[in-house]
Amino acid sequence: MRADARRNRSAITSAALRLAGERGDDVSMEDIAREAGVGVGTLYRHFPDRRALLEDIAVDTLQELLDAIRAEVGRAPAWEALLRIVDHCVALPLSLTKSLITGEPQRPELPELEAEVNALIVEIAAAAQREGDLRRDIPPAEVVGLLNVAVCRCGARADDHLTRVLLDGLRTPRNGFGHESHQE
Repeated sequence: MRADARRNRSAITSAALRLAGERGDDVSMEDIAREAGVGVGTLYRHFPDRRALLEDIAVDTLQELLDAIRAEVGRAPAWEALLRIVDHCVALPLSLTKSLITGEPQRPELPELEAEVNALIVEIAAAAQREGDLRRDIPPAEVVGLLNVAVCRCGARADDHLTRVLLDGLRTPRNGFGHESHQE
């Protein structure tokens, strides 16, 4: 791909990310082109439709997340690895990605990437349980589901009320007096 084509593609995906983050996944291709500073024809040469553009962003997002999670596998304490993953997740457009995966994605690698991400988080959650920091009464696969509730929504932040409550609820109680905050 030529350098100018790479720049245009990058500008398009960056603009789509910004606008989808602000307006959701129903942002128009015309608005994306305008935000990217390219013509609509240029946008359609790279992406035949909005779904193809959004799925491209979703694949990139999941690949970035997968790389970050792989870096956390085997790191101790595993609870801290989970917290770093949550911090990384909230900076990504996971609500958009999740909405595309639950439909019928055109890109077959989307569900495959999601499955790999989830499997690695299960592995880290199981390690956190073995270390005694994550409650043992919640199966690791369900931990993934709970973390999805926290991070796969618009406006998710590591320090918002929902994320804090979910993380506090997953943490092993200390001294029998409830849960300590993840911001210790």
